[in-house]
Amino acid sequence: MSKDIKIKKGLNINLKGEAEKTLSKAPRAASFAIRPKDFHLVTPKMVLKEGAKFKAGEVLFYDKNNASVKFVAPISGTLTSIERGAKRVITQLLIQADTADTYFLNPVLDLNKATGEELKAHLLASGCWPFITQRPYHVMAHPDHSPKAIFISGYTTAPLAADLDFTLIGKEAELQAAVTALSKLTHGQVHICIGGDSNSPLKGLNHCQVHSISGPHPAGNVGVQIAQIDPINKGETVWTVKAEDLVIIGELLLTGKFNAERIVALAGSSLGAPQYYAAIIGSEVAPLISEAQLVAQNSRVISGDVLSGRAIDLQGYLGYFDNTISVIPQGDDYELFGWNKPVFDKISSTRALTFSWMQPNKKYDLNTNTNGEHRAFVMTGNYEEVFPMDIFPLQILKACMVQDLDQMEALGMYEVAPEDFALTEFVCVSKQPHQKIIREGLDLMYKEIG
Repeated sequence: MSKDIKIKKGLNINLKGEAEKTLSKAPRAASFAIRPKDFHLVTPKMVLKEGAKFKAGEVLFYDKNNASVKFVAPISGTLTSIERGAKRVITQLLIQADTADTYFLNPVLDLNKATGEELKAHLLASGCWPFITQRPYHVMAHPDHSPKAIFISGYTTAPLAADLDFTLIGKEAELQAAVTALSKLTHGQVHICIGGDSNSPLKGLNHCQVHSISGPHPAGNVGVQIAQIDPINKGETVWTVKAEDLVIIGELLLTGKFNAERIVALAGSSLGAPQYYAAIIGSEVAPLISEAQLVAQNSRVISGDVLSGRAIDLQGYLGYFDNTISVIPQGDDYELFGWNKPVFDKISSTRALTFSWMQPNKKYDLNTNTNGEHRAFVMTGNYEEVFPMDIFPLQILKACMVQDLDQMEALGMYEVAPEDFALTEFVCVSKQPHQKIIREGLDLMYKEIG
């Protein structure tokens, strides 16, 4: 039975440059990169050395703290370089791709007969386990824990983010296989949220409970959905999986192949022809941006959406968990008297000299300028207007800043992830790095409480 969820608090940021719903095959990238930093708190232990050749799906490294968690190659090729930073920490693996992929074949399980433990071992060995994230702490799920529920968001509300209703078309078999497997890993339900008027491929799946959700951003954030459906209490664990990663998991279960191809939205007002491309995890973005016709050279390239993505350069690489590349103008200019004149071309959650509230559907060509400098953290009430969770956002941020573990725990830190504070960071008049503050607070709790 479906449950309708309506989110009232939030703010839609309508930007120009939304990807046109046409799909093209991206030119095959010559080089790929895997960043261990994408797997938060994972310490990589290399299996292969520089110069080694491998197939797509072969193990590159494993987690030093949990050797059962394997990380595999998204394509077949040669490991050309292992880049290291301070204290010889591995920062990036560079791969020279073969002209065509050859796949390492994993065994195919019978999903109807396989037990939860067999499926878990299969996902760990095949490299699909890193797609499963846990809350609390927003880290890769610990395989020894059992979640009370698993959540999947099939609804995107972040600006310029890929439309999952489009990217998942034709993948029903893979989605069903993945959901069936996940349903055996929890003693509770697999919850899937889709848009209220959506015709999502996720809509008719079995072995799960489908919810209909509507409202402004961040209604598409899985953290908001968890808070509405089955909130996390102390001592409880839930797992989350991105809808686009279900396709990779499902194809592996059905065919034995780790196929890391996904549909990526290339969007932003700096592009002449924003659209969708079929690309592989970790591929270089330059060929994609060239195909989409970069029209503004002074632009910022972001792997992910504009609120929670990671800035990369034009020679950068698609993040392991990203299905969006955003390209928007670089905000490195200063506006004369910008602080005390009426503003018609920017979005604001307040009505002080701004008029975006009068045209809620207007699309804006915004740049990366923060329109102000870092300043004292003041109480304005702005965060509560756009934060739909039953949590005091300002208080929890300040508790993280002073490292007050008792207050962090009491205020609901177990429920949140950095992306839940991307919108409060956007409207923050104090220009505080909310996502960084929450990430550091979660890391402290993980270290001290575990």
